[in-house]
Amino acid sequence: MSTFLLEIGLEEVPAHMVTSTENQLIERTRNFLAEHRLTVGAINPYSTPRRLAVELTDVAEESESLSEEKRGPSIERAKDANGEWTKAATGFARGQGATPDDFETRDGYVWLTKHTEGVPAKDILVKIGAEVVSEMKFSTYMKWANNAFLYVRPIRWLVALFDKEVVDFHVLDVQTGRVTRGHRFLSNEHVEISSADDYVSTLESASVVVNAEVRKNAIRSQLTAIAKQNNWSLELDTDAAQNLLEEVNNIVELPTAFAGTFDKKYLEIPDEVLITSMREHQRFFFVTNHDGKLLPHFLSVRNGNQE
Repeated sequence: MSTFLLEIGLEEVPAHMVTSTENQLIERTRNFLAEHRLTVGAINPYSTPRRLAVELTDVAEESESLSEEKRGPSIERAKDANGEWTKAATGFARGQGATPDDFETRDGYVWLTKHTEGVPAKDILVKIGAEVVSEMKFSTYMKWANNAFLYVRPIRWLVALFDKEVVDFHVLDVQTGRVTRGHRFLSNEHVEISSADDYVSTLESASVVVNAEVRKNAIRSQLTAIAKQNNWSLELDTDAAQNLLEEVNNIVELPTAFAGTFDKKYLEIPDEVLITSMREHQRFFFVTNHDGKLLPHFLSVRNGNQE
């Protein structure tokens, strides 16, 4: 069985739109596969601020063949007084790509059995650009260059691989290939993917954690470790903390948590004001002592490594 990879490379997508856009790509891909009767083992989604991707595993060689029975006009309407086929009958046959010679008669009607052969997977997947990528909808759009086309952010590259083979299509003037982009500061600008199965590992070697859940778990683990090391109390399970964790996760490709300090004099400001400022404006996680008293320290995440 084969693997198919689609990656849409973009300028940085606003953090609050990354997860919803990833979910939309999953849903549109699922509908696309169902419409074309192409069976896959799993749809694995990936996202960072600069890319949206799906990996289809165990792709069938071709779509499922289909046999459908179509009921036409009644026999009384299908034949005239001389027993000849009427315009209603010939029109029905023509619409189904058949002739009246193919009719069956039962239950007072004429019937046609329409058989559709399976289509090779690659011949279907080449349509994903027009039927999935180009059809995405967003709450915020951008227009670039002289294009009338609107998208969440400008499309800068496209990867489409069926195992090791490039699936050729384009969106605007962006042609598919096998070249992606690594981390903006820690990797070469152009990174080649040899096979669809190598997507995650190739980006990992280019300092990009492309799986959003893996990235989020790494952030949670790093934040917790720093808090424990400093004997701080850190709450990550409230709605506000979860929202902040989601936002931070969607602004980095290689997360590295760090601790910071602010002047103790600011503790004279009410806790609610300080916490809101840290969370909403700096994207900081506040910390307290084990009695719940706010401390002049914070935790945050940068898009980079330990160096």
